[in-house]
Amino acid sequence: MNKVKLQSMNQPMDWSDLKVFLAIARAGTLAGAAKAIGQTQPTMGRRLRALEGALGQILFQRSTGGFVLTDAGQAILAHAERMEEEALAVTRATADGGLSGEIRLASSDWFGAHVLAPLLARFTQAHPGITVELLTDQRRYSLARREADLAFRIARFDEPDVIQRKALTMGYALYGPRGAAPVSLRDGAGVSLVTMDEAFSDLPDRAWLRRVLPKARIALRSNNRDVQAQACLAGAGLAVLPRLLGDRVSALQALDLGEAPPSRDVWVGYHRDLKRVARLRTLLDFLLEHFAVS
Repeated sequence: MNKVKLQSMNQPMDWSDLKVFLAIARAGTLAGAAKAIGQTQPTMGRRLRALEGALGQILFQRSTGGFVLTDAGQAILAHAERMEEEALAVTRATADGGLSGEIRLASSDWFGAHVLAPLLARFTQAHPGITVELLTDQRRYSLARREADLAFRIARFDEPDVIQRKALTMGYALYGPRGAAPVSLRDGAGVSLVTMDEAFSDLPDRAWLRRVLPKARIALRSNNRDVQAQACLAGAGLAVLPRLLGDRVSALQALDLGEAPPSRDVWVGYHRDLKRVARLRTLLDFLLEHFAVS
């Protein structure tokens, strides 16, 4: 890549404008970037123009497909990321407000709704000075960029500077509607299934279903375990679900094939700079203590 010489700045450069630049570079669109940092699209566009004016360079090529970094944009990307990391490090180092303040917690949708939400209700009643924000979707929130302070995942964390530990081992079972007519499960012939979608085809429960019920028909796929549970309940097909979810739906029953689906470990992680933050440690200890006795 050709080196780009940035022109002398005629206007002062605002760090918040660099945050806008990074959000657009990561999202590729103004809409995605605005959603990521909680701004409006017009504000994002105005701040980007201000930054380009301050630097004297066009940082993105605009097209119908989105925003693509120019050579000048590529030239400042690594510098902006380092500035972001230093700013976040300062924030993390000064984050401890005792047992008051906010904690942002991230997990998958069903785990947040069925497992964490009831526990967090008890926690916030016991600690009224702490506000917990629970983010639930398939996205992996960055702990380094403090998109989340604490995260639960079903795989080990591979980011640097993350302290992690196993929170629990989660069992799975094959479920069907309670009271439904029994079906032969010998090889799956004549059986309909509700499974994870193709993006998750390598999950252990998908491989288990292919092995134990090789002739079963896939009737419905979804990336959402709650959707799978509801589809199973409505009669679309049998579904492998985490027992923490399936056992909570009284109208579903676990079916015994003589062999349970593979269990999964759930990991919890946080950035090492937050290890002495009292409210995070208090919440983490509360959740781990519950998982240890449940």
